[in-house]
Amino acid sequence: MKMSGLFFLNSVLLGIGLAMDAFSVSMANGLNEPEMGRKRMTGIALVYAGFQFLMPVIGWICVHTIVSYFNAFQKFIPWIALFLLLYIGGKMLMEGIRNKEEDGESGKRLGKGTLLVQGIATSIDALSVGFTISEYSGKMAVAASLIIAAVTFLICMGGLQIGKKVGTKLAGKASVLGGIILIAIGVEILVTGIF
Repeated sequence: MKMSGLFFLNSVLLGIGLAMDAFSVSMANGLNEPEMGRKRMTGIALVYAGFQFLMPVIGWICVHTIVSYFNAFQKFIPWIALFLLLYIGGKMLMEGIRNKEEDGESGKRLGKGTLLVQGIATSIDALSVGFTISEYSGKMAVAASLIIAAVTFLICMGGLQIGKKVGTKLAGKASVLGGIILIAIGVEILVTGIF
């Protein structure tokens, strides 16, 4: 395949499909932190976009080097994503319940460690994209991954903005709702990964 309009369209569509989990998690983060500023929103979206760039490239490298090991690992991807999102979502849910009981305030600020775990959890399924782009040259694989990252960035900025608007209206319930959303995403990833 050559770089063409079809290549660009395929990459954009792949980016949209892959970014849906990150979009949902972005909304949950916006719900949890409705006072989030533009700089912080940009940083969060860049983390998700960075992982969505990195994972297909790693997958492509695996296809061209250690494909037999990656095939064995692929069946664990939905379980890993479920575990990570259950952990983060459960933690957010419990903090939201605790905050509601204590003082009714909205959730606390998202930590860097939690953000990195979210980035991995929402992009780990993108490793398998390395298989779908395996016929691409290295240059094309990087270009496709950059397009996926750009799409993810834009979608996550939208998710954060929506979450902030809804989060401001929901006040103390936002963290609880965000936790439930993350847990639901984890279950969805598991179900679609197994079936």
